[in-house]
Amino acid sequence: MDILINGQYVGLTIRTLLQRELGFSANLIKKLKFTENGITVNGVFKTVRYELAEGDVLSLAVEDTASDVSPYTIPAELPIGILYEDEWLTVVDKPANMPAHPSLGHQLDTVSNALAWRYREKPYVFRPVNRLDRDTSGCMLTANTRDASYKMYTAMTTGKVYKTYLAVLDGVPGQTEGTLESYMHRKAESIIEREETSPDTPDAKKAVTEYIVIARRENTSVVLAHPITGRTHQLRVQFAGIGCPIVGDDLYWKPSAYITRHALHCTATCFPHPDTGAKVSVHAPVPEDIGVLLTALGYDAAEIEKIGSTYCEMYHNQMYNGKENDPNV
Repeated sequence: MDILINGQYVGLTIRTLLQRELGFSANLIKKLKFTENGITVNGVFKTVRYELAEGDVLSLAVEDTASDVSPYTIPAELPIGILYEDEWLTVVDKPANMPAHPSLGHQLDTVSNALAWRYREKPYVFRPVNRLDRDTSGCMLTANTRDASYKMYTAMTTGKVYKTYLAVLDGVPGQTEGTLESYMHRKAESIIEREETSPDTPDAKKAVTEYIVIARRENTSVVLAHPITGRTHQLRVQFAGIGCPIVGDDLYWKPSAYITRHALHCTATCFPHPDTGAKVSVHAPVPEDIGVLLTALGYDAAEIEKIGSTYCEMYHNQMYNGKENDPNV
């Protein structure tokens, strides 16, 4: 990464430039300091105390190297849609039944493997900004550099990354739109299941979700849900908790004759770009299997897609231009 120093940065120390102007994390600055030729000016090593002069070329060794790559990130040619891509970020349209990262029994069928194949011409480090359950489809945001990863983590934890999920419910919420608030924790003797609990439970964490019903039938409904907090299985547990479980969710409800997984799809996300700060909005169309489910239940899948897309754009504009999530509610 090369930076030509002009009037904007003249007189700053390298440390000030990295921290204040570029927003580098302390860990990244430390790594650069102790990497051979990690920080050079005009080809010569400099400490972070060096004051930059007009015309200097500051070079930072922020690119990934082979030693940074996890041995579990094995390139595998897998079908995966790309919704947004630049040198900083990649947003994938994660299909159902694809884990985010390798684990026991899933060494070659993950988002990590698919992206390692896509970027196989260079060392690739998998840096997910948000993760989706294996059977949840849709927008999944990944960072392509150390710097982008830190900045997107900061954006996520300060409530500046907005996500909207489309869910098909077995039941109709009592209110057309509202907020679900509860406390959740890991279910005893389970490494997977979560459950709602009392706020006095020692490991309880507050979960908050906003939702709006965009279509309904006698016994089913389609909602757009905005998780304000980011608890594991938050939407699945909370909708089951109000008597409207997600269709096909065999962990918190029961299997469906029309779909082989829970009908939950991250249909849109909105976030500040880590380099420019400009708003980026990304939309993932309703996938085929949820479309089939909607048709089987008597909905117009194309109309659901149209309503959902329009509402997400409106909601994310509103959120991005003032109202912010609080991830620590």
